[in-house]
Amino acid sequence: MLELRKGADILSVVGGVATIDAAKAVFTEKLDAANQSKLAKISNEEALIKIANAIAMCGPESVFINTGSAEDVQWIREYSLKKGEERKLAKEGHTIHFDLPQDQARLVNQTFYIINEGEKMSSLAKSLLRSDAMAYVLKFMPSIMAGKTMMVGFYSRGPIGAEAAIPAIEISSSGYVLHSAELLYRNCFADFDKEAKRAGLFFTNVHAEGNNTPEDVPNARILMDRSWQTTFSTFCTYAGNTLLLKKGNHRFSVDYATYYKLGEQLSEHMFITGMTGPGGRKTFFAGAAPSGCGKTTTAMVGTDFIGDDLAQMWIAKDGTLRAINPEKGIFGIVEDVNREGDPYLMDCLRGDGTEVIWSNVLIDENDVPHWVGNGEVAPEKGVNFQGEWYKGKIGPDGKPVPMSHKNSRCTLLASAIANHATAVSEDPAGAPVQVITYSGRDADTMPPVWVARNMNEGVVIGASIVSKATATEVGATGVNRQPWANAPFIPGALADYMHAQFDLFNSHKLSDAGRPIMAGLNYFLTHENRGSSGKGLLGEKKDVRVWLGWLELYAHGDVKAIETPIGMLPKYEDLKKLFDGIKKDYPKELYDLQFTLYVDNIVHRIDLQTEAYSRESNIPVQLFNVYRKQKEELLKLKEQFGPKIPVEKLI
Repeated sequence: MLELRKGADILSVVGGVATIDAAKAVFTEKLDAANQSKLAKISNEEALIKIANAIAMCGPESVFINTGSAEDVQWIREYSLKKGEERKLAKEGHTIHFDLPQDQARLVNQTFYIINEGEKMSSLAKSLLRSDAMAYVLKFMPSIMAGKTMMVGFYSRGPIGAEAAIPAIEISSSGYVLHSAELLYRNCFADFDKEAKRAGLFFTNVHAEGNNTPEDVPNARILMDRSWQTTFSTFCTYAGNTLLLKKGNHRFSVDYATYYKLGEQLSEHMFITGMTGPGGRKTFFAGAAPSGCGKTTTAMVGTDFIGDDLAQMWIAKDGTLRAINPEKGIFGIVEDVNREGDPYLMDCLRGDGTEVIWSNVLIDENDVPHWVGNGEVAPEKGVNFQGEWYKGKIGPDGKPVPMSHKNSRCTLLASAIANHATAVSEDPAGAPVQVITYSGRDADTMPPVWVARNMNEGVVIGASIVSKATATEVGATGVNRQPWANAPFIPGALADYMHAQFDLFNSHKLSDAGRPIMAGLNYFLTHENRGSSGKGLLGEKKDVRVWLGWLELYAHGDVKAIETPIGMLPKYEDLKKLFDGIKKDYPKELYDLQFTLYVDNIVHRIDLQTEAYSRESNIPVQLFNVYRKQKEELLKLKEQFGPKIPVEKLI
């Protein structure tokens, strides 16, 4: 059990501010009259003391309070440009930000949870004892903002007033970080006191980039205090490490849902999107996928896109599962974003009228951004994440330097995208989720789409995601188990998180009509691994519309499916109609390659997962029961049909 407010509050100890009167004295010293007047509108004393402690610890020259007004947001934009953190590009509203070459992805080996003695943690999490974290903060953070301006913003992780939304404070000396926050989160300065009271808590984030030099990066740390729901980030600027409203606070939300909202809420690494079905009905999906596994593409395929990264979910009073996007914007990977696969996003990136912060892409001599996989003619030269670039440039490692970093990003408002369901996205009631999907990067085992036969099997699909490491993580290599695509963000014991999954999806509070179907998706089967003479992937981006379209029909009982030990598989004739709808031929031979059950591969995967989870303590027995049943059924079918089973044999 996670115990909040346990152990010394590091921010308070280092800052030394314990009372509201002491906090007001700090404000009088460091804030000019205009910013004192703005901050006076916040009455939450705990929040004010936190802010005062951040000021006292970091020692900035001045403090700017961001109320979210047009004037304040423009001040932040101009400040970031003045500091050189961003530079204007040719298109109005577009800027470029370059992170240091050593700081262009999540610093996984320098990211730690701050824990108390004896706390149980996820086996996939890195932790630091409170005493060690205190020593780091005492060494590196006092006066870290000397000569700089500290900016303070107040945000809501979700539509204001939503059941699962939690307010947060973002404190930073980086104009780029605050500019990004304004695109990605809802400024709730005017409602902060009310929201903190409704939620019963708020998160606090303190970021200081220091001098932003390569020499500093080894000292960079991203520290997340679970008990005090406070993050510290130093000596880095990449938004995944600094804009801690995102993954830092997502971790706190996972903790809070797991230990304080058991059976009521989940905090997930999921997209939210809607599909329009027959008769114009809207069916909303929430789906998990590790970075680089098609998550944003899947989200954008929806006719009613809401979010591409995170979801806060809860069971509503009417028995439906509801979801909100904690963000209002997109911090999206741009590699392979192109007209064919991402037309709506490309309209924003290449059209007029959208504010976009680019990071770590190539900027040509005309101040136009370019990136790998954009489907356009590449320039001969420009400036990118490593400095001057030209075609054929070789890096220090002897390898060609790509035009853009694999983790280069675009940051923009989601509402700028043509298929964004802005009204639903901003509705505190949330979107009613009827389909849950889990995806990984799997070249040889699972089919493109399958549906769990029951809720326990659905939870196990999420628990069984595997993926190769991607460019979003510095220092990660090889093939990873990625439970729920949320494993890097689960602070507590995996068993506790898994219990929360089984409890919610089997809850009696979910009505029969409100209980979602749970499915697996896999876009990465290859010809080479399925007995084909072809090469490369068995599918392409446009196929995603078919897999989601079939799930939409299945969720409403409009199509039947073939029952197998791993779940329900689509019939060929139903998929053929959907492929006809996207004007693509779908031969029966391709269906067989994609949906034939490779029993030995699946059993091997089950054995690997069983062994891995057996090393964890207190894993729910339901997981092992599902694995055992599926394996027994698969082996019986193997005796009857052999190791490769065409799915029509099971009809």
